[in-house]
Amino acid sequence: MALSRFWLIIIIVSITYILALLFTGNSYSIDHIVNGKKDDPIIKKELYLKNVPAFLQDTLAKAKDHRYTNKDSLYILDNTVVKVAVGKQATDGILPTCKNTILDLLLPLIAYLSFFCGILQLLIDSGASEKLAKLLSPVFVKVFPEVPANHPSISYMMLNFAANFLGLDSAATPFGLKAMESLQELNTEKDKASNSQIMFMCLHAAGLTLIPTSIIGYRAAQSAQNPADVMLPCIITSFVGTLAALIIVGIRQKINLKSASLMVSIGVIIGIIGGLLFYITRLDLIQKNHFTGNISNILLLGIIFVILIYSFTKEKQFEANGKNIFSSFVEGAYGGLKTGQTIFPYILGMLVAISLFRNSGVFEMLAGFLAKIFLAVGVKKDIVDALPIAILRPFNAAGSRGFLIDAMRTYGADSFTGRLACVFQCAAETTFYVIAVYFGSIKIKNTRYTLSTMLLVDLICAISAVLICMLFF
Repeated sequence: MALSRFWLIIIIVSITYILALLFTGNSYSIDHIVNGKKDDPIIKKELYLKNVPAFLQDTLAKAKDHRYTNKDSLYILDNTVVKVAVGKQATDGILPTCKNTILDLLLPLIAYLSFFCGILQLLIDSGASEKLAKLLSPVFVKVFPEVPANHPSISYMMLNFAANFLGLDSAATPFGLKAMESLQELNTEKDKASNSQIMFMCLHAAGLTLIPTSIIGYRAAQSAQNPADVMLPCIITSFVGTLAALIIVGIRQKINLKSASLMVSIGVIIGIIGGLLFYITRLDLIQKNHFTGNISNILLLGIIFVILIYSFTKEKQFEANGKNIFSSFVEGAYGGLKTGQTIFPYILGMLVAISLFRNSGVFEMLAGFLAKIFLAVGVKKDIVDALPIAILRPFNAAGSRGFLIDAMRTYGADSFTGRLACVFQCAAETTFYVIAVYFGSIKIKNTRYTLSTMLLVDLICAISAVLICMLFF
């Protein structure tokens, strides 16, 4: 219900604001809202060539692309008309978003889903999922008391958490969707999110990260002196977010979080993080980049390798069920394909709403308003300059990534703003997109308090990121 209302609100408010700007003369055209592409110039007015100054006529005529930039304005000669553009479009318009959702997002996502769901089917048919669930049950039944011990959903959730932990974005989504599907089997109210599904979603959104590979890559591309120097703040911030999600949802669901097995598990995670950081801090710059760039991919290939080898050793079990290893993989891959078809409308609806929200100018107006408030209460400017990333991240990963790269280019990759922006990007999840995809895959309509909890966790991560970056940088 909350997600549905939010979706309606941002579309209605955005369209209302767009039309108000057009009819009051503050906007020349709204064509870019519908048909424009990301980074296209936004046309503010058009003039006949004969009506512009002579020097501008000559400059446009001599230019190879018939364009001339003066300060913030771009002049474009199109036959006998000069188009004056100011600024660039924030994201694709409605129609390009619909097209790109299929070509750039859905098709790759379906490919990832098909492959990893095929691998997961081997995990099921070989019996490995049951053994993994049995091994992990002592911890998971404390956090998910409604899930029976040894239930297959435990192994899927573990793989999802592990994929996030290692920065394996392509693998995390298929594992997570499989976990939601398995948890739905236990759900007595099929259109309403269960306690276990809410807990899983909130822990997933917190996204405990051990290897922030993409962030390190962005910093390296922007010539940071030490691209991996934000690694520890990213890890600590995501760990704080994960604990916050566990505690908030645990209190809401009246779960006893004081069990010895849970405390030991948290201690083991802290130990792994500490050991890894101790090792990484002893490496030089090249060694750090090499290690962080390879470890996640090595572990992903390792997971696939172990599952295939285990399946090979259980080949007779496949044959007893009238299958072989490859047919089992194909069966799982086909299931992934059907899941991709199911979630497409949910992804499309959310991305179109976000396109309107950003291109209308409502997001920039909101971000600017919040920035003024923070500045007025004494928040430092270098913190405020990074806030757009934290604000946009729950809505759109690509948009916040664009702000991140722009912040590093504008203020410097090694500036406080540049580093804080990186931690913001790493420590939060694309909340609205994730809710739409995960709950959409199993057709949950009532998400209960999932959205509010995930947004609260995002806020805690943002505050933690500021405090931790102030401590480190």
